[in-house]
Amino acid sequence: MGIHAPLIVIDQLERRFGETVALAGISFHVAAGEIVGLLGHNGAGKTTTIRLLLGLLTPHNGTVRVFGLDPLVDGERIRQRTGVVSESPGLDERLTARELLHVFADLYDVPRAIQRQRIAALLEQFGLIEVADRRVATYSAGMRQRLALARCLLHDPELLLLDEPTAALDPVAAHYARELIAERRREGRTILLATHNLEEAERLCDRIVILERGRVLVEGHPQDLAAALGVPARLAIEVEPNFLDIALDVLARRSLTVWAEPEPGRIIIDRMTRRQVPEVIAALVAAGIPVYSVTLRTPSLEDVYLALHQRTERR
Repeated sequence: MGIHAPLIVIDQLERRFGETVALAGISFHVAAGEIVGLLGHNGAGKTTTIRLLLGLLTPHNGTVRVFGLDPLVDGERIRQRTGVVSESPGLDERLTARELLHVFADLYDVPRAIQRQRIAALLEQFGLIEVADRRVATYSAGMRQRLALARCLLHDPELLLLDEPTAALDPVAAHYARELIAERRREGRTILLATHNLEEAERLCDRIVILERGRVLVEGHPQDLAAALGVPARLAIEVEPNFLDIALDVLARRSLTVWAEPEPGRIIIDRMTRRQVPEVIAALVAAGIPVYSVTLRTPSLEDVYLALHQRTERR
């Protein structure tokens, strides 16, 4: 599915809390049908951005548009078309999960004729069907987060704003939640995913926007960012084990950062670029060393993230 016109547009957005600058003029967009990851440490401005998109805060400068609407003027219309999961789910603990979902189904104008079936399906999807008639007060943190995810999908929203949606989930539940996010993307839903989970963002997102102290440090696809930042790759080479010492000597003479792994014949070369790979393999072959496999590990989002913060610290 192709990427369409921007569904979210943020331009020079500023927000302060007293003397604290939460957002210092950030700009980015999210196209319809796209998953964009909003990354950054706690306090970087992720949650503030989401609250501004929903019309829950007033910007001090800049503009925000969602579905072409101004959240301060049309916040209710935006929220009707949006599913939200926050770090703190905000669930009424006096209700059972089933009762809570029926309350929100009414608030979202989900037709009564389909409420029962849709709620049962969501409870089943999120592994809550057996505890659906227990009060939320008895739920664990992970169960509450799963219920919040079910709640945000009740009205089949066009846009999902997810603020650390898997933070309180166990590994199995987190994996399933990510699968559901990916499924919504395949259905053409638009998602802004605020997270500090780098692996999650890399797996799910079309683009990432990295915030640092209320500013956009960088945005783009992880691999494009890696290339722009000059983040090096890592090369894994498997040679004939009997030739391992010779291979290490050949590579060391080329001033490469190299070491042997416990697996027989496996060599790792750190801080490689793509252009160096043919030269390295040619040197090994010229020395008469049998080379069985070559794998270039491209930089991950974690590599990009670390490189950005190292660059920021140097400044």
